[in-house]
Amino acid sequence: MSAHVSLTDHDFRILDFEERAPRSTGAKEEAIRSELGMSPIRYYQRLNIIIDVPEAMASHPTLTARLRRIRDRRAEERTRATGDTETG
Repeated sequence: MSAHVSLTDHDFRILDFEERAPRSTGAKEEAIRSELGMSPIRYYQRLNIIIDVPEAMASHPTLTARLRRIRDRRAEERTRATGDTETG
């Protein structure tokens, strides 16, 4: 994502939600639907985009860094599991 992209108010609501979200998967998914008015799949797709925007790192540095680490670790695990040596 480009550095000049700005986050929307809804994007900031997603980041704020993620900081305080319930740990239980079922409770979190229900809260995503009721508080943010979106499906959990769309939520995670958007969150994955948001954490690459520099503005997210500036406003929520700890959360953004943690989510990036988790994403990168999972990508590495998938790569190892498939035996793929090239990254794209």
